[in-house]
Amino acid sequence: MDNEKRKRILVITYYWPPSGGAGVQRWLKFTKYLPDFGWDPIVFTPENPDFDLKDESLLEDVEERIEVLKFPIWEPYKIFKRLSGNKTIKQGQILETEKQSIFKQLAIWLRGNLFVPDPRIFWVKPSVEYLSSIIQTNEIKHVITTGPPHSVHLIGKGLKLKNPALTWIADFRDPWSGWDILRKMKITSFIWKKHFKLEESVLKMSDAVLATGPTAAREFKDLGARKVHYITNGYDGADLNVTQTHAKTSEFRVSHVGMLSADRNPQVLWQVLDELCNDHEFKAALRIKLVGILSPNVIASIREHKHIADLFETHDSVPHAEVFDTYQASEILLLLQTNIEGTNSQLPGKLFEYLSARRPILALGGENDISDILSETDSGASFTYQDENGLKKFILEAYNAWRNKEPQWSFKNIDKYERRTLTSELSEWLDSI
Repeated sequence: MDNEKRKRILVITYYWPPSGGAGVQRWLKFTKYLPDFGWDPIVFTPENPDFDLKDESLLEDVEERIEVLKFPIWEPYKIFKRLSGNKTIKQGQILETEKQSIFKQLAIWLRGNLFVPDPRIFWVKPSVEYLSSIIQTNEIKHVITTGPPHSVHLIGKGLKLKNPALTWIADFRDPWSGWDILRKMKITSFIWKKHFKLEESVLKMSDAVLATGPTAAREFKDLGARKVHYITNGYDGADLNVTQTHAKTSEFRVSHVGMLSADRNPQVLWQVLDELCNDHEFKAALRIKLVGILSPNVIASIREHKHIADLFETHDSVPHAEVFDTYQASEILLLLQTNIEGTNSQLPGKLFEYLSARRPILALGGENDISDILSETDSGASFTYQDENGLKKFILEAYNAWRNKEPQWSFKNIDKYERRTLTSELSEWLDSI
């Protein structure tokens, strides 16, 4: 494309390689393909972030054509970990409700009430000052902030106040005031009001809000956003091993990949699997594989069931380049949403990677955007956390299809969720703002 027609866009994100996990994928992939559609991204990210998961393999996915700016950040997590009494505490384990020491409770209270909207708030002011000159020098007209952490949106707000001509898009990978994580922070009513006020200012001052699904988009519209659009997460065809074929093995594998907290612990599923193991052939074939950060509560609840106690294996998070092998080697892929009412508006990126593997998906969370996509693509089903009969029927059908080598699902209309296709949609939308 003619250089005179190319457009520069600033993407402000906390998560960037070598950060691992789900948070990094959305804009790593968008920036990978945006240059193909006439956009030249400049990524702004912390120089020294404090995150749990690292995945060096993702550095290979950083598009050579984009510029990455790194700026120092100070975060109070060392203080938090010292107060909580665990220097190696990981994401998702901080807020486990059982066996909290008084120091851990104090640490959670301080986290929720002193750092609003989150501990990355100290990065906002210096980032605004630094980026103001970058925007002017590079003649940048579009800025995207992506959260959580939602303090990143306050950088966009600061830049918009300094330069009202900027087109600022606030991308929400998770809700703000409706985020289930905040509900566990022991936040006072005064601090809740601050969250609502900050959220409202971002939604109303940004030129547009980008969400990950239709339900989330409607929620942000109801909260006061001026213009809302959604583009789902997706899968990158370049990540897939197209030469790999799924061969039937002697193991009927049920797998979950990603963080599995106590709020997502599918206790009814463990009970169903344990009961099905009364069939000796089923028990001989069953294997449960859990990959990623796991709550000790999840492991304990599995071990309470005598039949499956020895049939599960756990693994630390694996490089993203290797995770597709786990998908392909599974007969059922578990997609577990937070088991808290009103917290299932987001569409996780893992759903679309599961779709790319074309393996049956068993979701827990009920009827929502996920169940709609599973139905649309004929790739699995979603159940409530109480639907014991539905789960048992699904698993038995999947087991019999595996045993008899009979295709059960058609996996149709999946290509629309490929990352390059989604980036084309993003480019067209950006042009329309």
